[in-house]
Amino acid sequence: MDHGFFRVITPARFCELLRGFAPVGSEICPLEDCLGRVLAEDILSAEDIPALDRSCMDGYAVRAADTFGASEGNPAYVELARSAAIDEIVSRPLNSGECMGIATGGSLPPGADAVIMVEHTQMLGDTTVEIRKTVTPGENVMLRGEDVGQGQVAVPAGRRLRPQDVGLMAAIGRLSATVFRQPRCGIVSTGDELVPVDSLPRPGQIRDVNSHTLACMARQAGALGCVHGLVPDVREVLREALAQSMEKNDVVFISGGSSIGTRDLTIEVLESFADSEILAHGVSISPGKPTILARVGGKPVLGLPGQVTSAQIVMLVFGQPLLVHLGGDAGAFDPGRMILRPAKLGANLSSKPGREDYVRVRLEERDGECVAMPRLGKSGLLRTMLDADGLVRLPASLEGMTAGQDVDVWIF
Repeated sequence: MDHGFFRVITPARFCELLRGFAPVGSEICPLEDCLGRVLAEDILSAEDIPALDRSCMDGYAVRAADTFGASEGNPAYVELARSAAIDEIVSRPLNSGECMGIATGGSLPPGADAVIMVEHTQMLGDTTVEIRKTVTPGENVMLRGEDVGQGQVAVPAGRRLRPQDVGLMAAIGRLSATVFRQPRCGIVSTGDELVPVDSLPRPGQIRDVNSHTLACMARQAGALGCVHGLVPDVREVLREALAQSMEKNDVVFISGGSSIGTRDLTIEVLESFADSEILAHGVSISPGKPTILARVGGKPVLGLPGQVTSAQIVMLVFGQPLLVHLGGDAGAFDPGRMILRPAKLGANLSSKPGREDYVRVRLEERDGECVAMPRLGKSGLLRTMLDADGLVRLPASLEGMTAGQDVDVWIF
């Protein structure tokens, strides 16, 4: 089938199409495995955390008003009513002019509203405490419910769980949470020229690189990368491989077979499925123009170029955000997710208007400035990615950039 030239769309439009796919389902995850997962439910607290007003410091629980005006030169004096153990709940109210010895984490007695650190005090005899600093209400105190109150949302749905989120869940007694499943990502590499990693390539052959780099990048995005092996340029074999991969996975990435050529069968095979739709074939970026996006059985299929550098950049720009989105993260396509570092461009760059260029750069320190040095080379070479620290994006509106310009380097 002759598909003619690409009908190129903008990267922004391509991302809109990716957003059209719904996140995968949810599952119950034990607390110890929740790190990095995206919550599919609001986590509500059944209790106040802390449960009582607690001290942040070793010292004395006081009424703050009894310390007003106290200083090294003009100390205040209170009487030590008692000292309390760290796990003791004191019911006797603290009267004006009294204090209570308290340890870090101990509960304040009724009437106390501040803690004076022990280093700002001096014992005079057995019961009198000299206070050499004014404290304000709430000073050195963790208030009841200050972390989270009973009935409040402790951790909201949609949050990618960090260690501190897991810690709060532990504090409120949650042993598990409902999270979005990790998307299952099938990876199919096509091409008669590909041989397994443990094979010795003959002239015209290369070892399979993309299956392994793409699987690693899928795992970086929180997905489960599953390599489905090498597929020759045979229509029936490719169709069977795709059918099996789509049955087992939530999304399929095809490496190779996305450009226009007599041996590139991806589009033809995708169109052979009854419930398929080609959403895009061609996007205005370089490298990566011949990228394919299809929907088959409601699932996304992303066709990446076979050239190793092109495949990795398309994975960074489109593939990883898609996987993050499928994993329930609403901010998957937010530019703020990128780690950007400001730098000065170290050399002139040319580009074609109407096309976004992603240039590999290496960061160097020169005369106290961070300089982004382009690592130019053919898209079939691994070296340009190996030597690079990140990418500089040249917008479609530019015809190039000049050395010395300020740029933001997308660190990968």
